[in-house]
Amino acid sequence: MKKIEAIIKPFKLDEVKEALQEVGLQGITVTEAKGFGRQKGHAELYRGAEYIVDFLPKVKIEIVIGDDLVEKAIDAIRRAAQTGRIGDGKIFVSNIEEAIRIRNRRIRAGRYLSRMLSRILRPKSKKKGCYGGLISFVKSHL
Repeated sequence: MKKIEAIIKPFKLDEVKEALQEVGLQGITVTEAKGFGRQKGHAELYRGAEYIVDFLPKVKIEIVIGDDLVEKAIDAIRRAAQTGRIGDGKIFVSNIEEAIRIRNRRIRAGRYLSRMLSRILRPKSKKKGCYGGLISFVKSHL
């Protein structure tokens, strides 16, 4: 599993959300953020006085998805958030070891763990093994 964090311009949020839904994502977390990069902010006039705005409004999107959807999600975010101007944002990708649903404490580990458990618990012979039920149980609880 991977976690994708994207910092984008606020007015692009709806387009990014729709693009991610087309890819097949079911949920995202959105946080209002402020920051600057090479864009560095700008000066504004307010009632005749000039103010320097250092931190610009941004939106942070967080998604946790399976490894198979990472490239599609990154491409969808990049296409939907891009304006071609400085300050379009950044996308960060990191590994997630496990995710635990609070409601029922179900642990969703990566597919790697599921494959490893299958290999460890697989009986050596082709006969109906005693581990079949255990493998099904473990996989259903991942």
